[in-house]
Amino acid sequence: MRPQPKNPLIRWLAKGAVVTTGVVIAAACSAPAPHPASPPGASPAAASESSWPPAPVVPLPSQPAPFLVVDTPLPDQLAMGLAVIRYRAENLRIVAVYGPNALDVSPRIGHIHVTVDGAAWHWADGSGEPLIIQGLPPGPHQVLIELADPTHRIMDRKTVDFVIPPRDGNPH
Repeated sequence: MRPQPKNPLIRWLAKGAVVTTGVVIAAACSAPAPHPASPPGASPAAASESSWPPAPVVPLPSQPAPFLVVDTPLPDQLAMGLAVIRYRAENLRIVAVYGPNALDVSPRIGHIHVTVDGAAWHWADGSGEPLIIQGLPPGPHQVLIELADPTHRIMDRKTVDFVIPPRDGNPH
């Protein structure tokens, strides 16, 4: 036990400081935390009305339609014979999960189908990584990218046209 000051004024000030410190700590601990993107002094209600998307772990009662965004291939890579195509899905997460039970996942999940030059076959990709297609001969090419749900039902599609230029003096 610490010795108490003999001066009553100092004892009174010390008790007041302890009480004030306790009130400040209680107020700080009970105040709602500000939204990370809120400017200083913004109210918590204003923060909750921000443009942040819903948390990816909360089921959404009504989800907007998914759609596909696809970039054109990067020209420097085309000159080397590589088609590097970046894409992303909006309102859907690209994952390698398939089957009818995956239709109940919220937010929505899916994958892409890729068809090169109108081939009779395609491949499915659930990585979400850019497509890298190599070994195409010089000349025009077309890649069809389809956004599919876990049961392979197509939800959106985009076509990318590009030309692999001749390399090393070889026109073919």
